[in-house]
Amino acid sequence: MIYDLIIVGAGPSGIFTALELSKARPDKKILIIEQGKSIEKRNCPKDKTKICINCQPYCNITTGFSGAGAFSDGKLSLSPEVGGDLPELIGYDFTQELIEYTDGIYLEFGADNKIEGIEAKEEIKEIRRKAIEAGLKLVDCPIRHMGTEKAQEIYKRIEDYIIDRGVEIRFNTEAVDVLVEGGSVKGVIVTDSSQKRKSEEIYAHKVVISAGRKGADWLKSICVKHNIAHRAGTVDIGVRVEVRNEVMERVNNVLYESKLIGYPKPYKDKVRTFCQNPGGYVSQENYDNNLAVVNGHSYKDRKTSNTNLAILSSHNFRTPFNEPIKYGAKVAELLNMLGGGKILVQRYGDILDGKRTWQHELSRSNVKPTLPDAVAGDLTAAMPYRTMTNILNFIEALNVVVPGFAGTETLLYGPEVKFYSNKVEISTEFETNIKNLYCLGDASGWTRGLMMSSLMGVRMGQILGEKP
Repeated sequence: MIYDLIIVGAGPSGIFTALELSKARPDKKILIIEQGKSIEKRNCPKDKTKICINCQPYCNITTGFSGAGAFSDGKLSLSPEVGGDLPELIGYDFTQELIEYTDGIYLEFGADNKIEGIEAKEEIKEIRRKAIEAGLKLVDCPIRHMGTEKAQEIYKRIEDYIIDRGVEIRFNTEAVDVLVEGGSVKGVIVTDSSQKRKSEEIYAHKVVISAGRKGADWLKSICVKHNIAHRAGTVDIGVRVEVRNEVMERVNNVLYESKLIGYPKPYKDKVRTFCQNPGGYVSQENYDNNLAVVNGHSYKDRKTSNTNLAILSSHNFRTPFNEPIKYGAKVAELLNMLGGGKILVQRYGDILDGKRTWQHELSRSNVKPTLPDAVAGDLTAAMPYRTMTNILNFIEALNVVVPGFAGTETLLYGPEVKFYSNKVEISTEFETNIKNLYCLGDASGWTRGLMMSSLMGVRMGQILGEKP
């Protein structure tokens, strides 16, 4: 059989492509290739073991139907100003239209009706005033919070829906290459993702790559092999910060998530907050080569005494070095090495005092770590000086907006690295310079996060639905 469309990766951009195309053109033969499992079979043993057992051949938190989105905090950012560079490609106003349309789809499948960060206008003005005083920019962004556990339920309904509409999904199947002939894509080469014994060629008229952050490095290799136009992008390296809810209470209540951007001295690199989780949990994700990185989850019905958020420093490379993904991976490897393969955690006050943090010090702190197997240590021994300087100066600025944020017991976990740095050159219809080969989502370098990735898939489905 020759499929009309093969989608590589069942993350948000891939599944929303299938959803929208199957509605517009139910006659189309659509195949999704997914390295991981169906959403109902995805689970993290850490819920029982309390420690990461480094699942093989892949981490169930990052891999499987709906990608890392199924185990994220489940936040939909409802502003074109947040989530990557897609508005530069298709236009700000059109992006806003797609956000509203895609948000409606999430609501149809059970997302919470409540929108955070739009009611307390006077309180928001005061937070913005404080941000300006600190040299930071507060980005207005309404948030629809699904919650980690509710997001999984929503994506299960989407999984069932597209399968009922005839979309075929091959789970535990890894795409190893794309078939290109005469400047046009012809299909993909796949193998069993657990055994990897025998490869198989599957043919299609069109191929969409939506490999997610986990597939960013693989996509880079595909671009190099087949001369797919791409360029080095930005790599974000940082930490996950955890404080008591009392410290963040005002911001949590008013905004739910405070999206702040700054350019601290002396380097004036872009530094930003990301993925704020009131009452949330710090979590671990594993990528290829047993790379452990930190993230955060936030449930609807399960809350802790802490709030966590990421602080990310952006770095750009040009010549002679232009491989930001490898740079980020090397930083993460060093931090993993110091933590014995685990996530490192250090108190802010210990960093200022020039000392490592010890486990017994954590046990008597006001801020109890929500990542139980994080290893107390010294982030500064592996984090690049420029990155660490950016983070520390940003924390001092943030302390003006949120008094107490720069407390001595504030916890910093590392590494937090975002692997979406390679940017693929695509048209306004998301087509690469290889005919009928399209590229979407975080792996493409154009989006960051659930909403932008999802709406890029929606638009892809609309485009393909209009084609013969």
